[in-house]
Amino acid sequence: MRQLIQPPSRDNSCASQTDPERAAPHDSASGHVTGSARYIDDLIEPQGLLHLAVAISPHAHARITAMTLDAARHAPGVAAVLTAADIPGHNEVGAVYPGDPLLADGEVRYVGQPIVAVLADSQRHARQAAARVEIEFETLPASLDPLKAIAEGLTVRPAHSQRRAHDEPSLERGRAFTENVQESGDLDAELAAAPHLLEGRQFIGGQEHFYLEGQIALAEPWEDDGIRVLTSSQHPSEVQKIVAEVLGLPLHAIVAEVRRMGGGFGGKESQAAALGALAALGVQATGRAVKYRMPRAIDMQGTGKRHPFHNRWRVGFDDSGLLRGGDIELIGDCGYSPDLSEGVVDRAMFHADNAYYLGHARVTGHRAMTHTASNTAFRGFGGPQGMMPIEAAMEDIARHLGMDPLDVRKRNLYRPGRDTTHYGQRVAPPLIETIIEQLETSSDYRARRRAITAFNAESPVVKRGLALTPVKFGISFTAQHLNQAGALVQLYTDGSVLLNHGGTEMGQGLHTRVCQIAARELGLPLSRVRISATRTDKVPNTSPTAASSGADLNGMAVFEAVTTLATRLFDFAAEHYGVARDSLTLADEKLLGKGLEIGWDELLRQAYLARVSLSATGFYATPEIHYDRDSGRGQPFYYYAWGAAVSEVALDTLTGEHRLLRVDILHDVGDSLNEAIDRGQIEGGFVQGLGWLTSESLARNDAGRLLSDGPATYKIPTCNDIPQDFRVALLTGHPNSKATIYRSKAVGEPPLMLAISVWAALRDALASLGDYRFSVALDTPATPERLLTAATAARRRRAAGEAAPQTSPTEVSK
Repeated sequence: MRQLIQPPSRDNSCASQTDPERAAPHDSASGHVTGSARYIDDLIEPQGLLHLAVAISPHAHARITAMTLDAARHAPGVAAVLTAADIPGHNEVGAVYPGDPLLADGEVRYVGQPIVAVLADSQRHARQAAARVEIEFETLPASLDPLKAIAEGLTVRPAHSQRRAHDEPSLERGRAFTENVQESGDLDAELAAAPHLLEGRQFIGGQEHFYLEGQIALAEPWEDDGIRVLTSSQHPSEVQKIVAEVLGLPLHAIVAEVRRMGGGFGGKESQAAALGALAALGVQATGRAVKYRMPRAIDMQGTGKRHPFHNRWRVGFDDSGLLRGGDIELIGDCGYSPDLSEGVVDRAMFHADNAYYLGHARVTGHRAMTHTASNTAFRGFGGPQGMMPIEAAMEDIARHLGMDPLDVRKRNLYRPGRDTTHYGQRVAPPLIETIIEQLETSSDYRARRRAITAFNAESPVVKRGLALTPVKFGISFTAQHLNQAGALVQLYTDGSVLLNHGGTEMGQGLHTRVCQIAARELGLPLSRVRISATRTDKVPNTSPTAASSGADLNGMAVFEAVTTLATRLFDFAAEHYGVARDSLTLADEKLLGKGLEIGWDELLRQAYLARVSLSATGFYATPEIHYDRDSGRGQPFYYYAWGAAVSEVALDTLTGEHRLLRVDILHDVGDSLNEAIDRGQIEGGFVQGLGWLTSESLARNDAGRLLSDGPATYKIPTCNDIPQDFRVALLTGHPNSKATIYRSKAVGEPPLMLAISVWAALRDALASLGDYRFSVALDTPATPERLLTAATAARRRRAAGEAAPQTSPTEVSK
C-alpha cells in the first residue's frame, strides 16, 4: 500500500495531501479519533428545544380499547402529548408500500410499536411522562413462526397498484406476494437423471445493526413556515417526502440534512424516517424545535433487523461433484409490514447461486408476515442469506463423495461456457477462478489441509477446520429507478471548490472518494476541495446510500459536474488566451496548454470576470439494467464484484468455544479509488459477517418480545474475536469491464459474505468428528451452544456407525 505524504489535516477539507491518487484518509478520521466530529446529539441545542419519548406496545398483536393521557399531560415539563388523531396528513411512514403507521391507531402489531408521543423540556421528563400513559388492550393471536405463516398463506403484501396507497392494508391471506420464482432449464428432468440427490434445511438468524450512533432526529422551525430535519438517515430524500406527507405539506417546505452518521448498515435506510416525522410533527404542534433520540433498548426493540431466513434446498450431481440441477427455497421472516422485504428476498434469490453455475435451477422466494418489528435492509440486503444454502450443498456433496470441499466448489464455479445465471444474466468476465487459484496458492491451502487433517487425527477434543469460500455479488439497486444520482459543484474565485451530492456518509469514506474524483479531474490537491452536508434543497430526489452503489452513482455524478466545469474553462481559455482548445489540460493547480501556463486561482478570477458560470450540476443513471419480476428474468446488475476467503478455526468440541486462527482474503475492487478505505471496508465487512454467523443471536420470548436488547445480552464481535492472523489483498490487473468511475468496483457489501468461510471452517472441524464421512447441520449464528449440540450429535452418529447423515442433509431415495 502506498504511504501518505503527510498526516491528515484537522480542518474540514477532504485531506491535506498534494496527490489525490494516494490512499487518502477518511475525511473525518481525525474528528472520529479525537471526538471532534459532530453528530446530531453533539450539536448545540436550539433555544426552547423539546425532547420526545414514546409509549410503546407491550404486545405483539392487540387491539387498543382505551387510552388515558391525563397523567402524561400533567407530568412535569410536558409541552404536548400526541396520538394518531393529531397527525394532519397521512399516518404512514412505509418506505415503498403502506403498512407502517407513524403512531398505532386502533391496533398494535409488534412489541415496541409507538402509540403515543410525549414532548417535554428534558429527555428524562419525556420518558417519565410516557411511562404514565395508560393504555388498555385486547390481545389477539400473534404470528411468530414464519414457517407456519407461509403454510397459512400469511404474508406481507405491497399495493402494486399504487405506491404507499394509504387506504390499503399491508396484510393478506393468500399467495399473491408470498412467492416469486426464478427458473432455468428443465430442473425436474435433470434431478430425475442425476446419479446423486441431496437435500437439506437450514435456519439463518437475523442481525441487529448496532450502529454506534443510535436512531436520532432533530427538527426545527425553518423559514417561511418550513421545517428543517437533521436526520441520521441513509436516505434524506425519503425523510423529506415522508415528513411532508405526514404533515400534509409540499416537499419544498421540508429540508432534510445529513452531515454524517455513526454507522447505518441499512438500519437507517428506511426506518430513520419515522423519527424525523415524529420530531417534525412535534414542531408543527408546538412551534418549537424537537429532538428524538431513541434509547438503545427501545431502538433495538422497535426497529427491524437483518431478515432471518428458513432455507430448503435439493441438488442433483454426478460422481465428480458437478451440479446437474438445484431447487432452492428461501423463506424470509419479514416482520409485520412490507418495508423493503420485496427487494431483500429478491436479492436473496439473485444470490442463491453465489459463484456457482446452477444450470437447471428453480429458486423460490417467500415473504412471511410475523408480528415483530418489520425487518429491513442490512449490509448485503438478502444476498448473504441467499448464498448460504448453496454453500451448505457444496460441503455436503463433498462429504458424500469423500472429496475436499474446495475441489467441489472449484468444479462448479462460473467459467466461460457456464456463465449464465438462473435469472438469465450473463456473468462476464467470471473472475472467480483466477481469484481462487491465486488465493489457494498464497494461503498455502493444500499444505495446511494436510496439516489440519493430521492434527485432528491426534487431537480428541480440539479440532481444527479450514475452508475456502467464494463470493459473487451483484452491484446495482434491483429497483431500476433508484440507480441514479445528482451532484452540485461550485468553484470560487479564490480557487477553492465546494461540492455536494446525494450520497450520505456513515463512516464508509464516500465523501473522501468523491473529493478525490473532483480533485483528480480539476488537477488539484485534496486540500482545495471541501464537501458540505447532504441536503435535499441542494440535490433533490436522491436515492438511498445503499446497495454498495454510493461511490458508483455519486462519484459519476460529481465526475459529470466537474467535467462540465472543466469544459467551460477550456472553452473560455481557448478564446481568451488564443490557444488551441485540444491542447489544454488541468494539472498541478494550473491550466496548461501549448505555450500557456496559468495558475488555477488566476484562471478562475479571469473566468469570473468574463461571466463564465462557475457552478454546475451533474447527473448519472446506471445503464443496461432491467428485470421482469413476473418472468424472473433480466439483467438486474450492472456488474459483479468477486472475492474469496480462507478461514482456519480451532473448535473445542466439549464446550463449543472456538477461535479464529487465520484469515486470508483476496478481493476484487477493480481499479481501487482508495486502497486504504477499500481495505478498511473489507476488514470491517468481514468482521461484521463474522458476528452475524457466529455470535450475534437474537432472542425473543413466546410473547414476541426481544430479550437481547442491549450489549449485555447481544454479542457483537470485539477485538478478541478478530483473526489472530489477518491477511487482506486486493486483486490487481483486473479493472472493471464496465464503465464505472475509473473502472473501480463497489466494496461496501461484498466483503461481509467472505465470513461464510468461517461458518464453513466450523463445519469442517465438526466433520472431522466423523472422519469427514458426513456433514453436520449447523444453523446460524453458530454460537457455542449450537456448536456443542452439533459436536455431540456428530459423536453419536459416529458411534452408531453412520456413514451418511440422517437429518440435514439427506440423500434422497431414487
